[in-house]
Amino acid sequence: MAVIFQGNEGLASHEPADIVDISDQPTYGDALITGSIGEPSVLMPMLAGDSASHDVAGLIFNGLVKYDTDLGVIGDLAESWDISPDGLIITFHLKKNVKWTDGVEFTADDVMFGYKTIIDDKTPTPYKEDYLQVKKAEVLDRYTFRVTYGKPFAPSLTTWGNLVVLPKHLLEGKDITKSDLTRKPVGMGPYFLNKWTSGQEVVLDSNKTYFEGRPYIDRYIYKIIPDSATMFLELQAGGIDMMGLTPIQYTKQTDTDFFRNNFQRYRYPQFSYTYMGFNLKHPWFKDKRVRQAIAHSIDKSEIVDVVLFGLGSPSTGPYVPNTWPYNPDVRKYAYDLKTARHLLAEAGWVDTDGDGILEKDGRSFEFTILTNQGNNLRINTATIIQWRLAKIGIKVNVRAVEWSTFINEFVDKRRFEVVILGWSIGIDPDQFDIWHSSKTKEKEFNFVSYSNAAVDDLLEKGRRTFNIEERKKAYFRIQEILAEELPYIFLYVPDATPVVHSRIKGIKPTTIGISYNLYKWYVPKGLQKHRIEQ
Repeated sequence: MAVIFQGNEGLASHEPADIVDISDQPTYGDALITGSIGEPSVLMPMLAGDSASHDVAGLIFNGLVKYDTDLGVIGDLAESWDISPDGLIITFHLKKNVKWTDGVEFTADDVMFGYKTIIDDKTPTPYKEDYLQVKKAEVLDRYTFRVTYGKPFAPSLTTWGNLVVLPKHLLEGKDITKSDLTRKPVGMGPYFLNKWTSGQEVVLDSNKTYFEGRPYIDRYIYKIIPDSATMFLELQAGGIDMMGLTPIQYTKQTDTDFFRNNFQRYRYPQFSYTYMGFNLKHPWFKDKRVRQAIAHSIDKSEIVDVVLFGLGSPSTGPYVPNTWPYNPDVRKYAYDLKTARHLLAEAGWVDTDGDGILEKDGRSFEFTILTNQGNNLRINTATIIQWRLAKIGIKVNVRAVEWSTFINEFVDKRRFEVVILGWSIGIDPDQFDIWHSSKTKEKEFNFVSYSNAAVDDLLEKGRRTFNIEERKKAYFRIQEILAEELPYIFLYVPDATPVVHSRIKGIKPTTIGISYNLYKWYVPKGLQKHRIEQ
């Protein structure tokens, strides 16, 4: 499963209903400028753990397979594949005459090189585990790649996305972490990097030889704007064409004739959730009763109503509602300050001096929630939690940190007490990389240091069978344990609410959002704003 830190941001709904004027013919040209709160950290997918990096890299790199709009698996660089009856052997037949943007042909050697790179001990990647399940990898010929698994591995096919395909001719014998390709990648996707100006923008130009067909829009620009209010002003002024709206922007600020005449708004459920994660190495948060008391002090419905303006739903675990691994019957924590105070007293936290703050062993109960700058949803959520916890004698500070610093210096180095973050999750329910006790090293995803032998065993069971009912039992039980132990307080599942300038045509909302076919978006000749010289 590819899971990534969510910086910002289904069957989609949109308004108005007709988004493509059939009289407008697809035409090459123009530029699309999108606002991004987070700046990419690295543009090599296997090294990237954040959504900003994956958003950009996803237009530059391809995988062997990808998800279709009905959540089925279809070929990308693979023309087809054969799976043995026992599910242990996958033979990929690759597309021919596909070229990297430097003109060198893509072959099975590039897949083998990427596979060997991701499993290398020297490669600092959080995605290694899935590829360590491969018992043997073989290049059968220039266009045929085969993998054999030692044991059943349910997500085996879907793991062969864009994490593992690298240009062998450019990277062989080099330390990929020090390669120029981390900031100047060579891929074979619909776009290639033109320039990256730190703190300002990432500019991509269309790959005119893209094997799926030249993208209609000639240039795609990620404009880095760390504040959503400033970004919205840029949208109104015509400086950007696309952004993810905040709930108040979606419900209030875009309900005007100007926006109805010039933009298309979309809304659909995301495969993501927002959570409050505890550093379980911290002495205060080792006690489950403390975590449960905090859960009883948070009103999730209040957060959904006040922060999200109803554009989302409360979360109870690491899966989103209405998906097959989601367990609707896990333990819930009603807003109940009496129970919260009782649990804290059991854990030894009492107000000994009458100042309204709980103490234990001579120390006041005070901690800091860290989250990322620019994400007002998380900052507002933290502020509400701060206010609620004050009612039970816990002093909370809220600190927002620039995105890359937040991840690299605080999360990766475990320099936090509590964080509010989000995960974008894969469609397959395997979450080994987040919850398994072996995944706690720097740059890995179990940064809260959660360890439970039963969960470790269930994670193994869930990935070792192709039987969906057996998998479902494992994931249901994992959610029950997480709901009891609360390494995270699962807060909410937000709706995605992107807005795109109405001159952009060809957008077709689906269960996987709107950006899946971005290379087919176009601007009719008479509506084009930018002349691109390439």
